[in-house]
Amino acid sequence: MALTVKNLSYSYDKAPVLEDISFIAPEGKLTVLLGRNGSGKSTLLKVIAGTLAMQAGSVHVSGKELATLSGSVRASLIGYLPQFHQTVFPFSVKDVVLTGRAAYICSTPSSNDRQHALMAMQTIGIDHLAERPYTELSGGERQMVMIARILAQTPKVILLDEPAAHLDLANQQRLFEIIRQITANGVTVVTVLHDPNMAFLHSDNVYALKQGSIKEPSPGLNPWEPAFIEDIYGVRSESVPFRNKGLVIPVLE
Repeated sequence: MALTVKNLSYSYDKAPVLEDISFIAPEGKLTVLLGRNGSGKSTLLKVIAGTLAMQAGSVHVSGKELATLSGSVRASLIGYLPQFHQTVFPFSVKDVVLTGRAAYICSTPSSNDRQHALMAMQTIGIDHLAERPYTELSGGERQMVMIARILAQTPKVILLDEPAAHLDLANQQRLFEIIRQITANGVTVVTVLHDPNMAFLHSDNVYALKQGSIKEPSPGLNPWEPAFIEDIYGVRSESVPFRNKGLVIPVLE
């Protein structure tokens, strides 16, 4: 298993945000985290990524406990795209993507580093933007650049916090095509999504968070069934069968 989280808990100023979280994200699969705003999804990704210090529990990637590894080794294992990121100075797109190679660069980028950056841009389909200043791009284009930056990092696990938030319908579809391509190459992807239908359409497995804890459907229920959706989101819904899964339609009161 590529990513194993065991008994992870986290608090802000003694206020519990995550409580005894355990789950497994299989190698080469897309795992989606669902839940209401404030349920702890983003905090969970930050703790796994190491941007928040581990307080309790453990995270293993390919059998290695992340808390025991150096920053550069962690960067070779995990790539993380936060929900919000600061606008950088007006570097070119290719230079922004190249910063994903930071863990491998001693003094100056090598030809191998530049090749990885180019391949990442080609995979995402943004190589035509290579010379454009990052700050002149649209929000959706910037999002795709940051995903390319993670690909250039060549991690074993990629964590994405709301990667589709700034993307139009065409680019959302392109994003999930890229994720499917990435996972087919053995990379594990864990992403937070707000839209449960995106999760049900594209994921290999889904976990839901409610008030900082993992919730699973009752035995025999699928995660798109109305009883589970109401438990997680507090809204009534109907489920429509689609391609051996289901789509969720909220019911207006």
